Amino acid sequence: MLKRYCAVLISGMLMTSSAWSAANTPLRIGWVFAMANAPALIAEKQGFYQQEGLNVELKAFGDGPVIQQALAAHELDAAYIGAPPVYQWFARGLKGQIIAGVNTGQAALIVGEKSPIASLADLRGKRIAGVNKGSGMDVLLRGLVLRQHAGLEADKDLSVVSMPAGNMQAALRQGVVDAAFTWEPFVSEALLRGEAKLLFDVNQAQPDYPWYVVMALPETLKDRPDDVVKLLKAHKKAVDFLNQQPEKANEIIAAAFKLQAIETAQGHRIAPAAIVDEARKRIRWSATITPAALTFIQRLMNDSLALGYLQKPMKAQDVVDPQWLQKAGIQDTP
Repeated sequence: MLKRYCAVLISGMLMTSSAWSAANTPLRIGWVFAMANAPALIAEKQGFYQQEGLNVELKAFGDGPVIQQALAAHELDAAYIGAPPVYQWFARGLKGQIIAGVNTGQAALIVGEKSPIASLADLRGKRIAGVNKGSGMDVLLRGLVLRQHAGLEADKDLSVVSMPAGNMQAALRQGVVDAAFTWEPFVSEALLRGEAKLLFDVNQAQPDYPWYVVMALPETLKDRPDDVVKLLKAHKKAVDFLNQQPEKANEIIAAAFKLQAIETAQGHRIAPAAIVDEARKRIRWSATITPAALTFIQRLMNDSLALGYLQKPMKAQDVVDPQWLQKAGIQDTP
């Protein structure tokens, strides 16, 4: 009788321990360390994850392809990432789902302040700094910017030189390239320093185009649905904070990204938070997934196919699952 009692007691203790362990296992979230992904940062800094009762392990990465490798290795459960890496890996078998929006806008094409380049047509025969071939920004550059708006073919009418975004300003300044296709805060830093001028703002040509998204692996959605909802609720709080308290948010972002004050040629000092404020001209934050966002993601898929980065057609609805926004009370219509 005593042995039976002890066995039941031990079994119960093990079950309780197991349940406690599962409840306290952190949700591992990767995020591309870009200003547009500020909701991930804000949610952590402002304690929004904790408010929702969610234990989170937030990991910063340099770009989407690296995050996707971590997801494929099951080192992450969810991610703040660009839409193209999600559908590119989906085509390879990693069936991650886009469950929320993060931001719209971010990219721009800049040239030196004294550059004779005045229009996209002037880029013929020139060298443009871009990021890795096949990446989301590369699809945007080659498809929407060059093919549609400039009528130019990369690697035929001009050269795209791959390099880290942090190196582009120096390459532009030293004449290694004639233009740079980059994002925030690099665009705003170059403009505010007076070193560059804006040649093409993607957000003006394609207003409120979606870029970063929240995605989760299928096993995360299946095994941890409550945590997914908590994640999205914290995410929405962060988006609201960015939109409703811009001055406080700008200070947090400037500190997190270690932005340095800018001294202009005229001797003016521009504070780090002012760089973030300038970037807001090209970035907006939203958690929802609109029909227009679906249309744009489909366009990126079509451009990826035309560029040879996808081997067969895909549909945006295959990788986007807005029902999670509905479950989190963020978006009424899935």
